Amino acid sequence: MKDIDEKFLDLKEKASLMLDLAYSSLLYDNRVIAREVYNLEDEVDREHTELQRMAIEDAAEDGDIEKALVYVKLATALEVIADSAREISDIVLRDMDMHPIFQQSLRDSDTIITSAVVSEHSPTAGKKLMELRLPAEVGMWVIAVKRGKRWIYGPDGDFTLKTGDILIARGPTESEDEFVKLIGRKVEWEAPE
Repeated sequence: MKDIDEKFLDLKEKASLMLDLAYSSLLYDNRVIAREVYNLEDEVDREHTELQRMAIEDAAEDGDIEKALVYVKLATALEVIADSAREISDIVLRDMDMHPIFQQSLRDSDTIITSAVVSEHSPTAGKKLMELRLPAEVGMWVIAVKRGKRWIYGPDGDFTLKTGDILIARGPTESEDEFVKLIGRKVEWEAPE
């Protein structure tokens, strides 16, 4: 039972992260982030099938069909969310114009996704995320870190920041400046390829 719960929570976190990254790819018109959404979607496809298989196997063992149905439906819903995130990032990859209503909703949102790079003299370099207490102190949650060419999704509190790490965080619009100042500087993403 614990394995299936952990698999479900992991799938839920990935689907949520994909939406955040897709949103970021739109905000920054960034193909690198959009491609990461595509990579994650492939993982979600595999994991959603695995979660459904686990639910059916558990039902065969304990006879709890209702529980299995709940997991199968939840896995399917999370896979649909992941597909939607991929479609959002597809706007960036295909150089499509954003619909005016979507542009307006991005401008009107009181939640922002922002990015900052840990600068050489940042007090955050060498610190664990739990030490920084960003959600409590600044109101921002780190959803992903790009270290070199590698992405770390949903870093935990033990994750130690290094100079050059790019943090993508979500939180209230009014917290963005304080977050960027604390981490180092705002990221200047490369122009789309």
